[in-house]
Amino acid sequence: MDIPSIKNEDQYEALKDKGYSKEKAARIANTPNAGKKGGNAKPYEAWSKEELYEQAKNVGIDGRSKMTKDALIKALRTN
Repeated sequence: MDIPSIKNEDQYEALKDKGYSKEKAARIANTPNAGKKGGNAKPYEAWSKEELYEQAKNVGIDGRSKMTKDALIKALRTN
């Protein structure tokens, strides 16, 4: 079985040091633009449901197709 590579190893290690599980740290570190700084992202409440769905898909949230916009926001914040 191949072990997937981590796109942003520094971010992965920092997240693990903060107490994130290996799985969650890997999902975050492997998302597009992982570790890029900017801080200009709009809050989830300003995203469309389609944008939230795509982000949930990128980080591997199960059951996203049946979620409301509010449920997607909560899942993204707690996953």
